[in-house]
Amino acid sequence: MKVLGIETSCDECSAAVVEDGEKILSNIIATQIPFHAPWNGVVPEIASRKHIEWIYAVTKEAIDKAGLDVKDIDAVSVTNRPGLLGSLLVGLTFAKAFSWARGIPFIAVDHMLAHLYAPRLTGLGNDKPEYPFLGLLVSGGHTIICRADNFDEITVLGTTIDDAVGEAFDKVAKFYNFGYPGGSVIDKMSQSGDSSAFNFPMPSLHKGDHRYDVSYSGLKNAVINQLDIFKKKKNAHSNEDIAASFQKTAVNILLRALLNAAEDTGLSTIVAGGGVAANSYLRSCLAQQTHLRCIFPPIELCGDNAAMVAGIGYHYLRRGEQSEFNVTASARVSGFKKKYP
Repeated sequence: MKVLGIETSCDECSAAVVEDGEKILSNIIATQIPFHAPWNGVVPEIASRKHIEWIYAVTKEAIDKAGLDVKDIDAVSVTNRPGLLGSLLVGLTFAKAFSWARGIPFIAVDHMLAHLYAPRLTGLGNDKPEYPFLGLLVSGGHTIICRADNFDEITVLGTTIDDAVGEAFDKVAKFYNFGYPGGSVIDKMSQSGDSSAFNFPMPSLHKGDHRYDVSYSGLKNAVINQLDIFKKKKNAHSNEDIAASFQKTAVNILLRALLNAAEDTGLSTIVAGGGVAANSYLRSCLAQQTHLRCIFPPIELCGDNAAMVAGIGYHYLRRGEQSEFNVTASARVSGFKKKYP
């Protein structure tokens, strides 16, 4: 079965064709980074308008690159949550129209579940994750630690009580004018910085049951507003040192919660997904956990892409499920964020 995937949850306009849930025939990603860079962050109005301008051409390119005709597409799968509402509606509306015009099944999928599915697209043989496993979903909008028992069955164990990890990267980069997108810029800067130059604080989260939860508002405030307090030496430090020290603490916050979850659940396989899963320091730290099997998607499948949407959509369809045309978009998903305490 050849499934067309559509992804427009934020600022990447993507279409892909995936065969039988795993074989990527095409995966076109049109990035909007140049249009958002002047503001050092995604502008929702610009994002939705660019999706409207690009969605037809991107989809046509995906079908053409797969060496197919429109009539060869068996079904269409699209992200309908979570994300920027205006952006989501563009892809969702286009997918509905494509499905109706061709008379083929249509399936709306959860963007975060699709991220967790991404490693199954890589054809890595023995490295393909088997259920159950621990999922680490890290992006600009979400930070989630979960138990995955099937492609569409997760139990959220921990999440952020304030900022997502990717959001913290972006805000620190924006304040210091490091560049955009913040995550990749800080990762690159950190490679020539001293991660011990600043001793930034870890959140305590001592009230209530938050053993698997994370918080980034305190770290963000320390880096932006209280930098001098956390200097380990009196001499001046470079931007690279700030970036490296921040990145180290941000990743350590994640690791503390994730390793707690691994210890308590007894699950030894961890599958990561989302834009921050491309972070080199996070990958290096998890590689050092030799008692755990850590699986990452290829770098090109960490960020938003339609291949993961098409891939997971196939499994719903194989199970005989499809969405009604009255399904709508949702900016948030209940349970993907917690309150403190």
